[in-house]
Amino acid sequence: MGCAACFPAIASLGAAIGLGFLQEYEGLFISKLLPLFAVVALLANALGWLSHRQWYRSLLGMVGPAIVLAAMLLFFGNWWTANLLYVGLALMIGVSIWDLLSPANRRCELPPKHG
Repeated sequence: MGCAACFPAIASLGAAIGLGFLQEYEGLFISKLLPLFAVVALLANALGWLSHRQWYRSLLGMVGPAIVLAAMLLFFGNWWTANLLYVGLALMIGVSIWDLLSPANRRCELPPKHG
């Protein structure tokens, strides 16, 4: 909501509902919080493999955060970095929607219950 240069329509909507004060924190959001959330998403998807044993689902879930981290930490400052960042964010959102619509199920065999 604070990035008027990147998303002017969203920034003006945010300012209209009283979120204009976030503009001064834009640098913090982009340089610190975005990579932090990408690391959390990367770890969550990696650990999700341990629960669900679906390598394709975990791999696809880790690609988006990896792209975001690459854009923010490795390739920052290049003319195409913003496009790479948006691809990573879109992939993260797409996989999240997929997870909401079709939750993962455990794929390994569980021992039978005795009782």
